[in-house]
Amino acid sequence: MAFFGIGSLLRLARAGYILAREGVFVSIDPQLAPPVAALPLRLANLIARTQRSDNGLALVRALTQIGPSYVKLGQFLATRPDIVGGEIADALSQLQDRMAPFGQEAAIAIVEKSLGKKINSLFVDFGRPVAAASVAQVHRATVLDQGVIRDVAVKVLRPGIEIQFSRNLRDMHLVAWVAERWSSEARRLRLIEVVDTLARSVKLETDFRLEAAAASEFSENIAQDPEMRAPYIDWDRTAREVLTLEWIEGVPLSDPKRVAAAGHDFKTVGRTVLQSFLRQAMRDGFFHADMHQGNLFIDASGRLVAIDFGIMGRLGLKERRFLAEILYGLITRNYRRVAEVHFEAGYVPMTHSVEEFSQALRAIGEPMHTINATDISMARVLTLLFEVTSLFDMRTRTELVLLQRTMVVAEGVARAFDPQLDVWKTCDPVVRSWIEENLGPKAKLEDAGKTFADLARLASHLPKTLTAAEVSLTRISQHGFDLSPEALKDLAQTRRNSDYRLIIGAGFLLILAAWLFR
Repeated sequence: MAFFGIGSLLRLARAGYILAREGVFVSIDPQLAPPVAALPLRLANLIARTQRSDNGLALVRALTQIGPSYVKLGQFLATRPDIVGGEIADALSQLQDRMAPFGQEAAIAIVEKSLGKKINSLFVDFGRPVAAASVAQVHRATVLDQGVIRDVAVKVLRPGIEIQFSRNLRDMHLVAWVAERWSSEARRLRLIEVVDTLARSVKLETDFRLEAAAASEFSENIAQDPEMRAPYIDWDRTAREVLTLEWIEGVPLSDPKRVAAAGHDFKTVGRTVLQSFLRQAMRDGFFHADMHQGNLFIDASGRLVAIDFGIMGRLGLKERRFLAEILYGLITRNYRRVAEVHFEAGYVPMTHSVEEFSQALRAIGEPMHTINATDISMARVLTLLFEVTSLFDMRTRTELVLLQRTMVVAEGVARAFDPQLDVWKTCDPVVRSWIEENLGPKAKLEDAGKTFADLARLASHLPKTLTAAEVSLTRISQHGFDLSPEALKDLAQTRRNSDYRLIIGAGFLLILAAWLFR
């Protein structure tokens, strides 16, 4: 722990004092805490301003006071209900990342330094900041592009923020390291990995070239979707500390009255939000992971427009298949298959029983089939699923938890516009289409073709492996064995590689023979 020092202790002591003063710990009984934590908890409760156990709101107040890095931590933990619990995650999702702007002159200096040109040669007009947060502030500007004047949004990185984030992330890493040393639950939740994930997220958010790339990829993925689009990126005016993109003239979903006044149908809005998110996650494997109302607009043509691509989620094909199979299994009440999928994916240790896990899943699935369809929440189902899997030692899968949390947010936005939204009916076309394309007979044939190609590629190395083995045997017969540690290590590695290739090659030849003489 090279980063441990007096500075970390002082900063953590300040953070702990603010958390205690705001009453974050009042609901924790010191008698139930480990002995090493009992006395600090009693002292913390003595300085608490209130003895009411409203942990979510208390945590929001405390994180806001501690500083921008902790606001980011709170927003990140809002996507991790597996760590902080559903109620606290819901409270943290309301955490506002707002700060005073850092000044027009400083912003212009950053833009000119990053882009290597004077502000007047870059923009026809560069307005004062219209919004400011912990990482950056946004200016409205105009540019002259091929004789056409366009409005753009210019995002400028806050001075010194990277150093501040780096320092506070080291402190958080220290806390996570200590927690994992002393708590098995902390190890199960992989708190060090949580901090590492937050650090990667901050890195993405503080390098606007990466956010621009995410926005560009997202835009390409949804290019053929008639109901959603993303702002285009002005790459000529984008650098590490500056992001320039299309200014969105639209109605924010955070203002339902304006949405109604613009003539947009609320039911259509709700359906579009939910289906768009599912297409991103299941079809593209790359989804906007911060789909709250403030990041969604409706333009004049009625298309949904997403902004702010600092937090994105990815799902590999394995994870998407896992998601599709568990959703389909729960809908069809095939709980054993849902259990088997967890074991096949390696998410639940083989020490547990498939039958017992299937029984636990039934407790989640059966209530879905006894209530009105409009009362079913897919986000709630996924939340319950992850709660049950934790009882069976399923280690935290950050990509799936981020998906689940984003589903909670997207479904909440959708239901805000259509309280009677039938989630299953809305999601069915997207889920069914993906399952048919990726889990049907055609997909299985394609998988078989890929496997055959992989076997063929491995088998192509077989002659080389056999030649190498022959050379090794000849050398041994002529010069004897070299039993030095280095030679034994090389021999073991060569043997492993040779055995692996020989087995694969033999398997390929058997498959080829079976196919030829079928």
